[in-house]
Amino acid sequence: MILMVPILLGFGSCGIFVSNTAILWTDRPEFAFYAQYFNISQSRYKVEVRYFESPSRRLTESSGYPDIVAASWLKSSSTRSSFRPISGIISREARASFYPQLLSMGHIDRRQRLLPVSFNIPAIIFAQNISDPPLDPFTIELEEIRERARAHNVSSGGEYTRMGFNFSASEEFLFITATLFGAGFREASPIAWDSQALEQSLAWAQRWITEVNTSVQAEDDFAYKYFFDPPEKQVNSGRVLYSYMDSARFFTLPEEHRVNLDFRWLAANSRIPVDERAVYLGIHKRARARKAAEAFTRWFFQAETQGLLLEAGRGYRLHESSFGIAGGFSSMRTVTEQIFPHFYPSLFGRLPPQSYLFPANILPRNWISVKERVILPYLGERIRLTSRENIRPLEWRIADWYRLNRE
Repeated sequence: MILMVPILLGFGSCGIFVSNTAILWTDRPEFAFYAQYFNISQSRYKVEVRYFESPSRRLTESSGYPDIVAASWLKSSSTRSSFRPISGIISREARASFYPQLLSMGHIDRRQRLLPVSFNIPAIIFAQNISDPPLDPFTIELEEIRERARAHNVSSGGEYTRMGFNFSASEEFLFITATLFGAGFREASPIAWDSQALEQSLAWAQRWITEVNTSVQAEDDFAYKYFFDPPEKQVNSGRVLYSYMDSARFFTLPEEHRVNLDFRWLAANSRIPVDERAVYLGIHKRARARKAAEAFTRWFFQAETQGLLLEAGRGYRLHESSFGIAGGFSSMRTVTEQIFPHFYPSLFGRLPPQSYLFPANILPRNWISVKERVILPYLGERIRLTSRENIRPLEWRIADWYRLNRE
């Protein structure tokens, strides 16, 4: 990312060129690179990029405002009113190229106010040389992982020396399991979910652990003994059969670590969950450099432009630290399906079916903090204790977190 530094250092006032210079707030550093290419592609408009850890939070707390925002969590109730209708900026042909499920999430108050930029999905990785690969060439479901993992297990002296899949090793995987069961976390007052579906997912996870891997303690012992290597090395060695990682992490693995790996997208009932951090772009309703903001938006959401950015990024070796467009699959289906495989050959014949993708519900802008500090620890505790009476309810924990934090 060295190339981005000069751009970031130049952030100051827009001076006398404010009407033709759009200020873009983002939590994706790749946009500094994109802005540079926009700026040299024409001479009429400029874009300056300012990086913030949480642009959505800054929108509600700062007296200033940008012209463009490209970030996660822009659909929440506290931020979505900041954006003007954007549908007239993009041609009908360009709108038709988006994944419709992702595009519809930016449709707010009967107007298209946000455009999807990028997204990631969960993958299950395994060694290419396994004797019994998954049945489906695109996806793998929880039940299939469970049964194949059971057959891979080997124990000696009461301890596992090989484990097909360590369910409790990843609280994030527990959360994805809950999502596949229909837990449906969503913004409310402050957060709501389907309690019955969440309970079903946790009960199913506990049965998996006891029936396949004996106990959580056995899984913990195995992880303590063998999980000093990263997941890709574990599956290549045969120590585990399957491991979970998302698409962004998989496609930024060093080539020498990925060359012997295969993968399937994690699914249930023909649905692949889209990661909650999906990036969206909007133009602020009080934008001072509106024409520049619109020009950048039209330029960015063209397949030809995104192909150029992928090619230029390869020249600067950005692919080693950032996957695809803004850290994920392009939300323009034409780009992901027709262009991505030329840069990521393992995607040939493996792209997620369009109809399978289902995006996360609208979530509050502080969702990641709540998830990482409250929800994931709760899930981890629940699978380790059989009685709910010994665990403080999730509702109370979330209420306590909001009472003590004003993020």
